[in-house]
Amino acid sequence: MTATIAVHEFISADGVFESPSWTFEFGFDPKMGETLAAITGNASTILLGRRTHEMFAPAWRDRTAEDDPGAPFFNETEKLVVGANEPAEEWAHTTRIGAYDPDAIRRLKEERDGVIYISGSGQLVRGLIRDGLVDEVHLFVYPISLGEGERFWAEGEQNKLVLLAHDVYDNGVVHLSYGIA
Repeated sequence: MTATIAVHEFISADGVFESPSWTFEFGFDPKMGETLAAITGNASTILLGRRTHEMFAPAWRDRTAEDDPGAPFFNETEKLVVGANEPAEEWAHTTRIGAYDPDAIRRLKEERDGVIYISGSGQLVRGLIRDGLVDEVHLFVYPISLGEGERFWAEGEQNKLVLLAHDVYDNGVVHLSYGIA
């Protein structure tokens, strides 16, 4: 039994991923939804950093399938939140697992099957990559350069990637699926 960790990020061409409200002007190509459904299809757990959880909980907890086809996945799937054990935003099936501990994440991967899905959670993802715990990185690269904002890749760190798959959508977004070499 071993789960894989699959990360999904919306990023600009210059690597900014913080608060991706800038993605709205490009619309959401239905084929992007198909790709995301394939990524999350085998996921039994969502792993989030504290800040991403605090943004996602109020954004998703009251949505229904009629509002967004992704709502059942986000609302019904077990969510584990990495970060200080502060009071959590109310959101069904959510457990705080404490501060980042690579050994705890390694055990989590060993104890589960399927996919552990992560969206956003940059600080957490950078730690997981640094500790060799990420299996797939799915970047949805938007055709815009923002010039400022938090970058997905950590300054000064190099990561060699292996291209697993790619897609190009009608709205100009490119999906790049990478493994960590």
